[in-house]
Amino acid sequence: MNAEAALPNAIHLAYLAAAICFILGLKRLSSPATARSGNQIAAAGMGIAIAATLFMPGLHNGGLIALALVAGGVAGVIGARRVPMTDMPQMVAMLNGLGGGAAALVAFAEYAHVTGRAFMPEHAARPEQLVGAIIGSVSFSGSAIAFGKLQGLISERAIPSSALKFVNGGLFLAVVGLSWALLAGAQGPLFVALLIVALTFGMTMVIPIGGADMPVVISLLNSFTGLAAASTGFVLHNNALIIAGTLVGASGGLLTLLMCKAMNRSLTNVLFAGVGAGGGTAGATAAGGVAQRVNEITAEDTAVLLANVRSLIIVPGYGMAVAQAQHAVREMADILTKRGVEVRYAIHPVAGRMPGHMNVLLAEANVPYTQLFDLDQINSQFEQTDVALIIGANDVVNPSARTDKSSPIYGMPILDADKAHHVIIIKRSMKPGFAGVDNPLYYLDRTMMLFGDAKSAVNQVVEALKSENS
Repeated sequence: MNAEAALPNAIHLAYLAAAICFILGLKRLSSPATARSGNQIAAAGMGIAIAATLFMPGLHNGGLIALALVAGGVAGVIGARRVPMTDMPQMVAMLNGLGGGAAALVAFAEYAHVTGRAFMPEHAARPEQLVGAIIGSVSFSGSAIAFGKLQGLISERAIPSSALKFVNGGLFLAVVGLSWALLAGAQGPLFVALLIVALTFGMTMVIPIGGADMPVVISLLNSFTGLAAASTGFVLHNNALIIAGTLVGASGGLLTLLMCKAMNRSLTNVLFAGVGAGGGTAGATAAGGVAQRVNEITAEDTAVLLANVRSLIIVPGYGMAVAQAQHAVREMADILTKRGVEVRYAIHPVAGRMPGHMNVLLAEANVPYTQLFDLDQINSQFEQTDVALIIGANDVVNPSARTDKSSPIYGMPILDADKAHHVIIIKRSMKPGFAGVDNPLYYLDRTMMLFGDAKSAVNQVVEALKSENS
């Protein structure tokens, strides 16, 4: 297919319609109430774009294209139906990487097509080909590492290695040098070398970053994938791909900055500071080395307390996701609501392992959107709340972020759960959160610890509540 051939007006109009669908879909994704329809509109736009591409004049290898569409469609349907919501961060990382890898392959294929021979080119590489190849390769390999960390195949601990920083610097210079040579007309083997170096750079860039910073990394790599797709659009003279890639790149970049703001950290700090390298301790001691006391509570006593309050704020965290406790939490909330308790959920921007992770899990459990509140909306309400129930959250409720300047999370906006009249924390143990620092909230007189798996503990509370009603 000649990418520069004049296209029929119908295809241009189809691409315009697809671009409009992408924009409307992205707009509706900004609210949980309209996210489902936004996803459907964007999917319809992609369907229109694919259909228009199949009718482009001069299209070759129709059989291979059809086979790829069927294979991708089957894999997508199986993944959407079988992958549990708790594994959505890994799914997002994988799909993100595949998009970047596809962009890199298209850039290389177009380079080989335009030059006539991939390894003995007759023309220099074009800038848009190099941009798509570099960014796509970085996104592919970086997303693969992010998937490995989230899936537990690679250690989630940060690796603050000076040697890796020098390696990354060397790889970056190699990318720049190879790109300059290809723009000047160097032979094709250097393009393959560029792809290999960019793939390596993507891996060594993400490996040092701790697992809890993966939401920011995934968002950043998502932006990279969008930019790679936009570059591929310029390579193929495809307006729909340019618009879609630009939308993804811009929205991913903005989300990355918003998440960094939510942690009061710069992007360079996330990428290079090595936060999360410390393992933390299972217990906690005061400044003088004396072990601090915690107040334990049973599931039965928790049920009695919750059944006799007027207001409850639930703070979900990664522990809830790991235990898949969202359905049990919803059942508990429904019982309490019927008893006249006002139940709300406080969602921290970086709770979980991807942007909106808690919102997705709670939506899966059919928690009403009207009960979900973000940090800015809910923080002023904790002081008037009878109980804050924290389920598997650590650093996002750690008061050290306000007072301890030596803490790695100092300055990070947190949920003010410590200001509630009573605090109940469901945790497996006293092990600190990702940042590896102890949480003073655990030792307040009004804080009670309910130890155990989140799903099991909440189910016990539910059974106790039902026993009271019977």
